[in-house]
Amino acid sequence: MSDVEVVIYFLQMNHLLGRDLEIKRVNQVIVTDITYLYLRGSDSFAYLYLVTDDFSRKILGYNISEDLRASSAVKALKMALKNMSDIDDCIHHSDRGVQYCSKEYTTILQRKEIKISMTENSDPLENAVAERMNKTVKEEFTEEKQISFTNFREAKIVMSQIVKFYNDERPHRTLEFYTPTQAYQMNRVLKRKWKNYYKKYEKITE
Repeated sequence: MSDVEVVIYFLQMNHLLGRDLEIKRVNQVIVTDITYLYLRGSDSFAYLYLVTDDFSRKILGYNISEDLRASSAVKALKMALKNMSDIDDCIHHSDRGVQYCSKEYTTILQRKEIKISMTENSDPLENAVAERMNKTVKEEFTEEKQISFTNFREAKIVMSQIVKFYNDERPHRTLEFYTPTQAYQMNRVLKRKWKNYYKKYEKITE
């Protein structure tokens, strides 16, 4: 297929994370998204690509890039796949950005036999975990509640430190106060109450 045919094909992909899907283990669902990082010195942006395990909330792969090319998203995906203990019966969920519809990106998923799920609308609730991760890593680790950097080099260094701290040091109330890395390694059901984004959405649209 041509690149155009590939994009059209994946724009027809279904949202596989229905409200009846129960996530019971690590690597069952990985979620992805891209967010902006402000660079004060040049009044420009860098881009943070994240791949997160839905069950444990561990960031499995990431990349800080100066561009929005598919190859930048691929780097985060390859890191995630390298860090995953098992990819059997895995679902990859994302929005319909051109990076995630690209031939370069989707070919990797297909070769690994990873199911591809994509949002159906522009509603951020359809990719709520990934959206929440963006907010957490950008706002939680600064007193200003909105992170920015002097330049791209600083962004790479600091964001790498933040990801490591988030994974290995930050306990989650919804993970019985384990860190994401601990929850990922244990891979067992924890006593927690996930936010029901679908119920929230239903109330808004009533």
